[in-house]
Amino acid sequence: MGGRSFRVKLCQKQVIFKVGVIMTMALNQHSSSNINNNATVLESGQESNGIIQALLTDLYQVTMAYAYWKSGRMDSRAIFDLFFRKNPFRGEFTIFAGLEECLRFLKNFRFTESDIAFLRTVLPPTTEVDFFDYLSRLDCSTVEVYAFNEGSVVFPRVPLLRIEGPLPLVQLLETTLLNLINYASLVATNAARFRLATGPNKRLLEFGLRRAQGPDGGLSASKYSYIGGFDATSNVLAGKLYNIPLRGTNAHALVMAYRSLDDLENKMLLPKDSTRDPVDLAASSLVWLDRVCQLLGLRDTNAGELASFIAYAVAFPDSFLMLVDTYDVLKSGIANFCAVSLALHDVGYRATGIRIDSGDLAYQSLEIRKIFQKVAHKFGLPWFQDLTIVASNDINEDTLLSLQQQGHAIDAFGIGTHLVTCQKQPALGCVFKLVQIDNNPCIKLSHDVDKVTIPGRKTAFRLYGADGLAIADLMAQSSEPQPEEQKVVLCRHPFEALRRVNVQPSKVEKLHKLYMKDGQICQALPTLSEIRDNVKQGMQALRSDVKRELNPTPYKVSVTTNLYHFLHDLWQESLPIGQLS
Repeated sequence: MGGRSFRVKLCQKQVIFKVGVIMTMALNQHSSSNINNNATVLESGQESNGIIQALLTDLYQVTMAYAYWKSGRMDSRAIFDLFFRKNPFRGEFTIFAGLEECLRFLKNFRFTESDIAFLRTVLPPTTEVDFFDYLSRLDCSTVEVYAFNEGSVVFPRVPLLRIEGPLPLVQLLETTLLNLINYASLVATNAARFRLATGPNKRLLEFGLRRAQGPDGGLSASKYSYIGGFDATSNVLAGKLYNIPLRGTNAHALVMAYRSLDDLENKMLLPKDSTRDPVDLAASSLVWLDRVCQLLGLRDTNAGELASFIAYAVAFPDSFLMLVDTYDVLKSGIANFCAVSLALHDVGYRATGIRIDSGDLAYQSLEIRKIFQKVAHKFGLPWFQDLTIVASNDINEDTLLSLQQQGHAIDAFGIGTHLVTCQKQPALGCVFKLVQIDNNPCIKLSHDVDKVTIPGRKTAFRLYGADGLAIADLMAQSSEPQPEEQKVVLCRHPFEALRRVNVQPSKVEKLHKLYMKDGQICQALPTLSEIRDNVKQGMQALRSDVKRELNPTPYKVSVTTNLYHFLHDLWQESLPIGQLS
């Protein structure tokens, strides 16, 4: 026993060490020659995340697979639907994201020797040895995946993925697929709602890395926020891995690190045309500060703040954007910013703008814009009135809607905590349900009708009206023909007999595509920018009342008459009849 215990502990330590190496290597994106098989380089040149592997699952998936294997159901052909039951954030739409990660996981799915060794230590000693041999041979070459395009607008009950394959194998995929889609779709949807709240012309900057749930959560948040409609991220690693535009300003620490101009060892700046000698930016800024203070009716400003602005301007004269609320926005920060900006202009540079991170954002932005206009008019600099105003400070969707109602002059929003943690709703609630086994449909029943599943192999269509906007999603049995344009089709609520409507679609879109077969990805995978465009196009095809924040109109998710009767007949067959006495 002592020897066996030692070997088990040693095996566990080796597994823990290997996982740590995988995490480090995956996050640092080493080249294929350096990753030692811990991350896989695919055809596109992108590496799969080394943490996304066969063991990233719940233990009960493995025990269920063993039960299937033990009873001889290794070759039973199963169909599972991955879907959600309710849209998040009190809304009526969701953005589908995470598909590419799912496909890469499936393409590389296998249990390594160390995985098998670890499973031998956690499964009961009575587990048959042949089961571990079975696991060691598993891959997804027999799995088919049907899915929406990533970035599609999706709705409850319509399967996001349909997975077909051997029962034990597909069961082992459940947890990982849910993990890859739940958070990705939730964050993308949250980002799309932030975009709706600001309108199309404001810039949205994701600043959430420091508040995200761990490093992988931070990377996912940056990636899927960009898909959902954000313009840039502060996350440098996400910029490298996903080619997302990077943006960043500065923090209060930079401003607080200076007490006076005496702290500046370098005050000299080379003019932009490089034909003149360097100028003393501090001296020029002081001259301009007197003129700005006279214009704004101020006596003086914080000297340390002015010094910090000069230091930053010397370092970044072409992208001078400063945080102005460390001491007082209107009594110090804006005046110091204007002075240094005007000094920069004297030597050929144009400032970018300011950021405010506290206080009444609407009021302050309007006052700042007035000051920019005053300076522009007084000193004959029309561009100055259009300098960028960035706002941050724990902004959420409600804040953005309130700012819209109040009126403001903000050009860009830096958003972190409420975006990446999805504080309004922390989980989407996707589920993975068996709907068919060996050509036999399956149904899960419940006293809660929302939890009753729709059985069998299905496909889905989106029906569009004459105005080009989406009217309804219609699920049909796979054997049914596709609805025809301009031909009336009856759309029925899956569970309520009297809720039905005739639709004469001007356009019919088939929603599910075959994305994986014979172990190969069947569709070209879009870039993040293309997925982002998918989101934009999908949102434009929704009626405004479906997208509104307050009491949005529910979007119709329907079934065909054939599927309706099929569902209810199976429901009656599967539900035991009670007896009273």
